[in-house]
Amino acid sequence: MTDIVGTPLRDNQTSGGDQNMAAMNMDKIDIESDEWVDGFSAHELFVKNRGTGYTYEDIILMPGHIGFGVEEVSIEAQLSRNITLSAPLVSSPMDTVTEARMAIGMALQGGIGILHSNNSVEEQVAMVKAVKRFKNGFITDPVCLKPDATIRDVLEIKAARGFTGIPITDTGAMGGVVVGIVTNRDIDFVEDVETPLSEVMTTDLVTAPEGVALAEANALLKAKKIGKLPIVDSDGHLVGLVSRHDLKTWRDYPNASVDHETKSLLVGAAIGTRPADRDRAAALIAAGVDVIVIDSSNGSSIYQLEMIAHLKESFPTVDVIGGNIVTVPQAKALIEAGVDGLRIGMGVGSICTTQEVMAVGRAQATAVYKVAKYAAQFGIPVIADGGIRSVGHITKALSMGASTVMMGSMLAGTEEAPGEYFYHDGVRVKKYRGMGSIEAMTKGSDNRYFSEADSIKVAQGVVGSVQDKGSISLYVPYLRKGILHGLQDIGVRSITELRDALWSGKLRLEIGLRSARRLRSRRVASTRL
Repeated sequence: MTDIVGTPLRDNQTSGGDQNMAAMNMDKIDIESDEWVDGFSAHELFVKNRGTGYTYEDIILMPGHIGFGVEEVSIEAQLSRNITLSAPLVSSPMDTVTEARMAIGMALQGGIGILHSNNSVEEQVAMVKAVKRFKNGFITDPVCLKPDATIRDVLEIKAARGFTGIPITDTGAMGGVVVGIVTNRDIDFVEDVETPLSEVMTTDLVTAPEGVALAEANALLKAKKIGKLPIVDSDGHLVGLVSRHDLKTWRDYPNASVDHETKSLLVGAAIGTRPADRDRAAALIAAGVDVIVIDSSNGSSIYQLEMIAHLKESFPTVDVIGGNIVTVPQAKALIEAGVDGLRIGMGVGSICTTQEVMAVGRAQATAVYKVAKYAAQFGIPVIADGGIRSVGHITKALSMGASTVMMGSMLAGTEEAPGEYFYHDGVRVKKYRGMGSIEAMTKGSDNRYFSEADSIKVAQGVVGSVQDKGSISLYVPYLRKGILHGLQDIGVRSITELRDALWSGKLRLEIGLRSARRLRSRRVASTRL
């Protein structure tokens, strides 16, 4: 016997016509029946299947129907009860990840940076002020110098802050009478760095009156071909500054995270749970910080509950994010204490060893789903912190109920991260260390692990390095685009719609076999070779 193309058939085979006849006799498949519904709901996977914890690597999301373009997808997200971001991306408060430059870059891209606290109060406050000074065209706290300052002072400011264009006032401070301005062209060819600024500054100034509209100031900058425009009151006192560079920057970042009243960039800052951190919080809030993140390896402690109560009583208008936690009882305690957001994750970071050393923690996908589901009843957003190693992990974290994701290693190798590049085995890298590493603990992060008084410290993190990723001005847009396409593949137009699909069971998941992924990785690697 042969089939229709003449190929001999084995005894146990049927021809195409026979197969069609067999299909006609089959029972009709009801794709709505439980037997044929693809995958599991998150409730089935994480709640009914108690005793098993799942990581992002363990699960895969079922695709949905694409009936819209990727440009129709929104990734606007809630960071906390009162703060909304245009992108669900948060940089971690680690001393090799987030200082002022990273926080500015993240806010410009629609996310937010959380400044680390492994420093003095004065240093952290200075970071907050640096971010807040980067305003929508108007700089309300510019760096100023007196006429008897020297070129050396200008060069030091340029090295520390990356700019010149410094107004000179009679007092050397904001509010003084403007007597000149110093830019690169004033000092470029002066060899003696001890030359007083009074000898080189430009005194024929173009200024604008207090109350000038941003559009008018911009037009004046263009017409006069200048880089900085001092804003003065009727008596010549400096009340602000407009920068051509800042105007161009804001034009290029329409989705930046800003305070809609002051137009300043949003920024968060971490504090600990020691009594001294109350003073730190007060100083940060006075400097203009938008959200306080209580930074603790185990957020379920009497110390954190007391800190939350103090902050909400003393500063009721400032959002407070508590954590880190991984269980519903932990979430319940912090929500009852008054938090405006929760940070989820314990021992799942790429250089965190808490789960190995302390034998406590939880698989991140399970932790995010369960805490997020509970917190949603109270309108409390959650941040998935740790375990994010790819765009796919970001999409999975959002699909488990997180409103935003916090990243450490993903951002540590960028230009905006603190530290200098160096070469390791021919690869350009930056240092990246866990806040539980002995190296970080010696600078003060040991309070995060309740061990600052211990003479013997047990490391819960390691020190490593991360490959150069370039600037976040290019890297974060890549992450944003990946998230947009991920949501489109799932078949949802927003993070809100994604969460609705999650809670209703419409979003379907399956357990992915790690062995299959490892085999696929080896195949890709061998193909590249």
